[in-house]
Amino acid sequence: MHTTRRSVLGLFGAAAGLLATGVPGDATPSGAVPRDLLPGGRFDRFIAERAAADQFSGAVLLAHQGKPVLTRFHGLAKQGVPNASGTRFDVASITKCLTAVAVTQLAQQGAVAFHQPLGAYLDGFPADVSRATVHQLLTHTAGVGRPGLTNQRPADEDTWDSVDDAWQGMSAYLRTLPLRFTPGSQFSYSNDGYFVLGAIAAAVSGLSFYDYIRQHVFAPAGMTSSAFFAKPQIRADDSIALGYATRPGGPRVDATTLPGFPYVGGPFTGAYCTAQDLLRFAIALHGGRLLNPAFTHLATTGKQAVSPVDLPQGQFYGYGQVEAITGAHRIVGHTGGGPGRSNNLDVFPDAGWVAVVLSNYDTSIRPIVDLARQLIVS
Repeated sequence: MHTTRRSVLGLFGAAAGLLATGVPGDATPSGAVPRDLLPGGRFDRFIAERAAADQFSGAVLLAHQGKPVLTRFHGLAKQGVPNASGTRFDVASITKCLTAVAVTQLAQQGAVAFHQPLGAYLDGFPADVSRATVHQLLTHTAGVGRPGLTNQRPADEDTWDSVDDAWQGMSAYLRTLPLRFTPGSQFSYSNDGYFVLGAIAAAVSGLSFYDYIRQHVFAPAGMTSSAFFAKPQIRADDSIALGYATRPGGPRVDATTLPGFPYVGGPFTGAYCTAQDLLRFAIALHGGRLLNPAFTHLATTGKQAVSPVDLPQGQFYGYGQVEAITGAHRIVGHTGGGPGRSNNLDVFPDAGWVAVVLSNYDTSIRPIVDLARQLIVS
């Protein structure tokens, strides 16, 4: 990819619309904010209606020029504990944004090269798997690991009862899996590919994946409430929302009680963040605090065409980011979902908007996301 002076200047201009100091409550709106996006407007009423019908539980944050103009919390984090500004939600696959930033930071430093095969950084994989490149892992074109939506799990996963067990167990398991297709020949969404990227970041940096993210992503972005939590912490801490998974027939159950709920999250899922922290992440990323302007442009620009079947929210996958075109506007971000969670992060770089929707239900948030997009770009 060739980054011109004009594209770098354009990035600065777009980022300027997102920058702010701190993350206050609902800001005094300017004339540029549509009435329907303000407190009491059409969007606010729609969220409340969804929550009243028990179709939404979670947090919604809309920010314009870096300042929140609408912040709402509905439903319960745990029995008797309302969702609130300090509630941390499992952001699911939005975690991939963090991992991609980590790898891109190391590339910016010259410690990782996108064209290099994973075998240059990690050993123990089959020879054909080892030839998949960092770029292919980032864009879900590597063919590494299991298909994105699968029930296939390590046989001993439910016995992992420490962070080290979970990391070492998954690392060993992935080394036993064959290549699914020739690297670069197709797009296939891959959680496992992002675990491998996290392992590369750890190997190259000399830090654990968790320490790297804490020191080099959460800290510089000001994400003071974000972390990875082990299952016992998730159950015990009232500031951490439990996910409520929908079971056949309609009842919702605590997702931590289901088989396959991981002991701890990792590079492809399971970071816990507040809505305000995801806004801070968006501001830091697009404002050049996590990557320099050229590498920010590289990471957030779509590279691999994606069909609506693969990722309903967008058309092109970048490095841990999906780039969509709606009308005359770019939208950059990611979704996240699974049992007891449904999330979306949308950044409108040219329009100065950020929209965060985090839910601890797995009921679809598409109606909320779609209405926000419609009202923002109209």
